[in-house]
Amino acid sequence: MSQAITIALAQINPVVGDVTGNVARIREARLRAARDGADLVVFPELTISGYPPEDLVLKAAFLDAVEGAVDDLAADTDDGGPAVLIGAPWRVEDHTYNAVLLLDKGAIAATRLKAHLPNYGVFDEARVFTAGPLPAPILFRGIQLGVMICEDMWYADVADGLAALGAEILLVPNGSPFELAKAGVRLERAAERVAATGLPLVYVNQIGGQDELVFDGASFVLAGKGQMVARLPAWREEVTTLTFTRNGAGWQADGALAPEPCADESLYQAMVLGLRDYVTKNGFPGVVLGLSGGIDSALAAAVAVDALGADKVWCVMMPSPYTSHESLEDAEGVARLLGCRLDTVSIEPAMAAFGVMLAPSFAGHKADITEENLQSRSRGLTLMALSNKFGPMVLSTGNKSEMSTGYATLYGDMCGGYAVLKDVYKTAVFAVCRWRNLCRPDGALGPSGPVMPERVITKPPSAELKPDQKDQDTLPPYDQLDGILSCLIEGEMGVTETVAQGYPEDVVRRVWRMLDRAEYKRRQAPPGVKITGRSFGRDRRYPITNGFTRTI
Repeated sequence: MSQAITIALAQINPVVGDVTGNVARIREARLRAARDGADLVVFPELTISGYPPEDLVLKAAFLDAVEGAVDDLAADTDDGGPAVLIGAPWRVEDHTYNAVLLLDKGAIAATRLKAHLPNYGVFDEARVFTAGPLPAPILFRGIQLGVMICEDMWYADVADGLAALGAEILLVPNGSPFELAKAGVRLERAAERVAATGLPLVYVNQIGGQDELVFDGASFVLAGKGQMVARLPAWREEVTTLTFTRNGAGWQADGALAPEPCADESLYQAMVLGLRDYVTKNGFPGVVLGLSGGIDSALAAAVAVDALGADKVWCVMMPSPYTSHESLEDAEGVARLLGCRLDTVSIEPAMAAFGVMLAPSFAGHKADITEENLQSRSRGLTLMALSNKFGPMVLSTGNKSEMSTGYATLYGDMCGGYAVLKDVYKTAVFAVCRWRNLCRPDGALGPSGPVMPERVITKPPSAELKPDQKDQDTLPPYDQLDGILSCLIEGEMGVTETVAQGYPEDVVRRVWRMLDRAEYKRRQAPPGVKITGRSFGRDRRYPITNGFTRTI
């Protein structure tokens, strides 16, 4: 009977579809674990394919590449080094499963299949995978290891079944995307499994950005009595090795607890990592964005510099006759603090040209929001021209409050390849800007001091598309608006329930109508990283043609 086992937690950043590159990352992590004396290296869910692979799983050629990679990695384990517990999409007869494979002594020693396939929110695994049976433990070096693949930990039947069959340590490979407050929910579910079984639990989560998702890592280990004995850092790759020793009938281990980031830091790091991986994994040379002197574009620029470095961030101030002197000064101040390039391209010639071109058609009609939108679209056209000519991706700067209410212009401020603030409410924008001006997050490439002048945070927000314009001329106060939107979007509440939270009924009905009418705009918006419990995109799917709102 084995008295000890050394397990390495490999919290790495795979790239979806890059089988060859992922194998290289796996080998590098295994070498590090070998130097630390590991018997077994546990990797996140579907590491070989990257998570989520989506419809790549439907391509036979892709699955062929995955299987070839698994065979190569299995052969590696004939070197006397640590065994590998690795996730991969796996064909068994005529079905494809979300699987983990134990690679040991030059062969595939065991295969286990995910039993519970998530099919809610951002997940649609049931569309491409077949659910497997409840797993049995894997015998490894004389120890019974119980493997639960991500969602399987959220159901009691898998852990209970493994314990009943003699499992001694629970291993949980994960591809669990970040959202605010989710770390506590993960820990709560893990603690429930430990309390029910009395077994220690090793939770290994991936790191990195993948389109609209970002993974925060923050892997951990719970002892059989429920206390946390190890926690890996959030927001960076890490390989940590722990030795479990038999203590009577159970197992114990000692490790280090990395500090937990606060909510503002986690939100900011999610934006940084999401943008960094979107730009670098897709091969863009950098980003270009409109820097207006307002708080949203200032935050987007700060995130971009922290993610990519100042040399890869190109800011463009595009003034109109309505641009204030303060805005010009503040844009210059942001660029100076961040150390990034700032150019000025006036849109007045474009405004004049459109005025002449459309004058016959607009004759007899007063200026209205049409002319305001032409300004925004002139700016969007300018940024897209610079992107086309020189290669950087256009970074959209709109926030969730604007995306929710339609306070954004299609083909104008909504244009771009990525929307870094898409799931960040305006009130959260203010909070995280104050935090970043005081704190420099781990791994940031930007300055250690303030990233924007204080006036950017304190002045009333304005689109500056007409004289003396303020956001609050069109929208409710942001603290009220964001509270209502959170009820309607994250809470899926109706009018009565939202009013019961203390909001005026007329304002709730108005915001509901704005939210519903803007659905067609959001369908055409660029992707942006998921931050909240209900992001726009694959997480929230409402019909554009929707008669229900007429009854509100």
